[in-house]
Amino acid sequence: MKWQKALLTTLQRQQGKKIALAVDTSTNEVNTELIDNIISLFAQLNPDTKLIQSDFKIRDISSVANAKVTYYKHGKSSYTEVLEWAEAENVDILFYITDVTGYFYEDLSVDYDVMWLVPNNFVPKVPFGKTLKIA
Repeated sequence: MKWQKALLTTLQRQQGKKIALAVDTSTNEVNTELIDNIISLFAQLNPDTKLIQSDFKIRDISSVANAKVTYYKHGKSSYTEVLEWAEAENVDILFYITDVTGYFYEDLSVDYDVMWLVPNNFVPKVPFGKTLKIA
């Protein structure tokens, strides 16, 4: 229950801020029930949260309240388009559910908060932001 408390506390601190939740949909080999529960938590605490479904490109942007995630099997992901979207939308904090094995542009600069929600036991090093293992 340690990660649940950390996520809940972080979300509660974000009240009044513009937040977004991205889901890496590049593989269907994930705990979909866990991801659905996290989306439901965001919908309860901040129903204005945008949900971005993305693999190597953004597939869908919708409200967390209307979430129906579609997963793919190709395993290719890039975080750049989502990170650029968040910048353009003036997001205060982006939560990203992913295994952090996707592609980043090396020169990408991010001037908002990013929290990587990693649904695996192995948590890779991230180039910026904070990680939270949710496995």
